[in-house]
Amino acid sequence: MSRKLGILAGGGALPGRLIATCQAEGRSFFVLAFSGHADPSAIEGVPHAWLRLGEAGRGFEMLRQAGVEEVVMAGPVRRPTLRDLRPDWRTARFFGRIGLKALGDDGLLKAVIAELEDEGFRVVGIHSILGDLLADEGGWGTIEPDEQAVADIQRGLEVALGLGALDVGQSVVVQQGIVLGVEAVEGTDALLRRCCDLRRAGPGGVLVKISKPGQERRVDLPTIGPDTVKNCVAAGLRGIAVEAGSTVVVDRAAVITAADASGLFVCGVTVDKEAGR
Repeated sequence: MSRKLGILAGGGALPGRLIATCQAEGRSFFVLAFSGHADPSAIEGVPHAWLRLGEAGRGFEMLRQAGVEEVVMAGPVRRPTLRDLRPDWRTARFFGRIGLKALGDDGLLKAVIAELEDEGFRVVGIHSILGDLLADEGGWGTIEPDEQAVADIQRGLEVALGLGALDVGQSVVVQQGIVLGVEAVEGTDALLRRCCDLRRAGPGGVLVKISKPGQERRVDLPTIGPDTVKNCVAAGLRGIAVEAGSTVVVDRAAVITAADASGLFVCGVTVDKEAGR
């Protein structure tokens, strides 16, 4: 018998995918949905509660009352300001203890996992529940990157590895060897919107998305889906390269269909983090 799963739900489609999988497998679950982030329609009619990000004490108590043993974090959550957070005493104590770890996303998330485990919950990765969700190596559709695109991918990998080592972001947009934009706190979709006004004449650029060196694989793995393809097309890009084995792909079939229809290539690449490429 599987342990009862607590789904910490942020935005996007992944919380709904987890709910559907639990229902199909007959697994008991409870959704703790973050206000202002989770999609209300995704959790309608299932056991759930809403939680503000700054209410850690209440969140732990609700998970325990629901009988949750395992926890999975799913979907993006915009990082709030301290004023928006309005932390309760439990959250304030947490931030006071972790100090500078809160400055980077990966450091913060590792601290959150440690806190959940200290409270008695087992934290699992989303890919351990949804199965074959991670990107595989090679091209996925009918479009292949040309020589310039391959060079842009390589340049993007070098830059993304540098960003990741500093715990800044996971995504880079490169066109004809020029870095049009790098991801920081705004997220990939906002990065792509920003690059719309920066693109140059000639062959379009490439979105490169990889995990950070030392990435905590149970949370915040880089993710793409059909909307990523749509946003890349709107930004004038001609391809997406993601790290094979470390990127979550939401609805792979729809990603391939959308990319082929738009003349966009999508591929998984192996990243040698020790060599920096």
